[in-house]
Amino acid sequence: MKKSNDQFEPIVNEFVKMSSKYATVQIHSLFNKNIAKAQTLGESESHKAYNELYLPKLENGYNIALDVLGKQLDSFEFSKLFEDKGVVNFFIGGAYGFDRGFLNKCDKVISLSDLTMAHKIANIVLCEQVFRSLCILNNHPYHK
Repeated sequence: MKKSNDQFEPIVNEFVKMSSKYATVQIHSLFNKNIAKAQTLGESESHKAYNELYLPKLENGYNIALDVLGKQLDSFEFSKLFEDKGVVNFFIGGAYGFDRGFLNKCDKVISLSDLTMAHKIANIVLCEQVFRSLCILNNHPYHK
């Protein structure tokens, strides 16, 4: 995880730490200058920049895109995403989301909410749901 001075990082780190009892959870922030520039230029440029960075990462594991076009799950359905999977990768897109080509290459497309969230907030929600899912799968009472 890239070092930053924001207030969100300790929250994410706490969920990663709590999850470590059940699984290895790693956060990889994939963001570069091309994406930053492309986001200011428009949707097609943004999609292209995300594809260039993210498509090579789809080779390993069960790949889940977080996108407004995805299905919303409750916590129990979300926990089933981890059953019988060695590696699960989540991809959070930018303001324009992902193009259909990328979504079609993912194993699953889900939505955390109909609300638009800042990337850092979406990351916290995702990390909390990963921890909650691991608790559900391990019969820990956190999820109740």
